[in-house]
Amino acid sequence: MSTISVVIPCLDDAEYLAACLAALAAQTRPADEVIVVDNGSTDDSVAVALAAGATVVREPLRGIWPATAAGFDAATGDVLARIDTDSVPPADWLERLGHRMQATDHPTVVTGPGVFYGGNAVVRWVARYLYIGGYFWAIGIVLGHPPIFGSNYGIRRDAWAQLRGVVHRDRADVHDDLDLAWRLRPDMTVVYERSLTVGVSARPFATWADIGRRLRMAFHTLGFEWRRWPPLERLAERRNAPGQAGDELRGQVDGESPRAA
Repeated sequence: MSTISVVIPCLDDAEYLAACLAALAAQTRPADEVIVVDNGSTDDSVAVALAAGATVVREPLRGIWPATAAGFDAATGDVLARIDTDSVPPADWLERLGHRMQATDHPTVVTGPGVFYGGNAVVRWVARYLYIGGYFWAIGIVLGHPPIFGSNYGIRRDAWAQLRGVVHRDRADVHDDLDLAWRLRPDMTVVYERSLTVGVSARPFATWADIGRRLRMAFHTLGFEWRRWPPLERLAERRNAPGQAGDELRGQVDGESPRAA
């Protein structure tokens, strides 16, 4: 059985982190390692992590990508599972992830949706259908395979070893999940597993200003990636890669080879 490390970037989010770690402690398939990456917290986040038995890694460079990358580098598991401090995984989350990772198609990345909590019904609808739904639909078309949802995915550690030098891990102005998905090699696959859900806070969508900020960063990231590795070139390289024929018929499409920035 593969070992699983859970990586959680954190910045001043002690209350949500406590709930997240409690949910991880209740897993039917316990994590082999839980890493909380402290991104410069001034609240009780580090104390909360240590009290729950998590390993704390400190990353002084602010940003979700720098923090995530530091956690992935420090992790020792065969599979690196990624959630946020406000993610609340159901009790069978790691069991489902581990089972899907061990399937015969041997996916590189397994990702799933979020079930939003908090806010009101309108906020949750906007978050689920417009923001996340639009992300999976539109970016899936651009990439030619499912994108990765940063609050809920697992990646093989050997794949991360190949990608850690080509992703833009030191940039705080790009979405880490989109950057990772864009930089996948031709022999790497992404599987969207609908049953692999986590609870996700709707707080980033509390106001239209919050939504606007997230959309601006999303378009910035998309433009950044588009200029450096145009989608048509990605798709052409995928089609020309050995052993790629027929992936669409199997319900998944391989990722693309990384292009140096």
